[in-house]
Amino acid sequence: MLVSHYISALIGLSIRDIKKFSQQKGRLFSAIVRPALWLFVFAAGVGSARGIDPGILNFYPTQNINYFEYITPGLLGMVLLFSGMQSSLSMVYDREMGVMRLLLTAPLPRWYLLTAKLLSGTFLSVLQAYVFLIICIPIINLLVNFSTPVIGWLYIFPATILFGMMLGALGLLISVYIKQLENFAGTMNFVIFPMFFISSALYPLWRLQDNGAEFVWWIANINPFTYGVELVRWASLGQVYIPGLLVTLVCTIIFLFLATLGYDPQKGMSKKGGGGKPK
Repeated sequence: MLVSHYISALIGLSIRDIKKFSQQKGRLFSAIVRPALWLFVFAAGVGSARGIDPGILNFYPTQNINYFEYITPGLLGMVLLFSGMQSSLSMVYDREMGVMRLLLTAPLPRWYLLTAKLLSGTFLSVLQAYVFLIICIPIINLLVNFSTPVIGWLYIFPATILFGMMLGALGLLISVYIKQLENFAGTMNFVIFPMFFISSALYPLWRLQDNGAEFVWWIANINPFTYGVELVRWASLGQVYIPGLLVTLVCTIIFLFLATLGYDPQKGMSKKGGGGKPK
């Protein structure tokens, strides 16, 4: 196979996903409204004049930061997480319609086809995340002052891509186990809400220990979503969070590897038991 064949496959899958996304106008609207409600309503209710203490490992200019600023990286993670699950839904739908069967018969490595699918989904996830930033952050800045510089939202671009790839790879892996489209909603709730709430997206983890919730604290510390949020949070101030970088990278590779095995008809976890002979 020539390199041009690989590039053509990536471009073709990306164009297909972009066209599907452009036809689903409510998808972009919901991707913005959902975190915006958390930012303008939840943060306004929970935040205080003193701000929030991010903990001992503090890289902000002050020990108490505005809650709007603290919650923003977590809400970016929310956008990426829901987008990754939407990609999972798309994979299940394509499998039911037979599109995935046609895709996986292409004369290209299976891992590359799924990686191309992951990259196209990540592009849409990052696009939605930045649309949320462009619309909401200027409005919030009229009300409160952020210590994060404007260029900090450009610093997070590589971290957002890696975070989005990890969540997209998780979506690919989940689509291996979802056999029917009707089962998607329950599975999505089972994955999304624990990942989001048991993390540092809404509150610093030291508060869990301070309140005696040691078990929840341990779960939050092994939650990959926590490391993705912290990776983005550190990047917004020009810092590199090495544990977050390593965890998101390793999890992306593991999730993608398991998803590739799942869609392999020889080794697949989603492989159906033997079929009868055609009559």
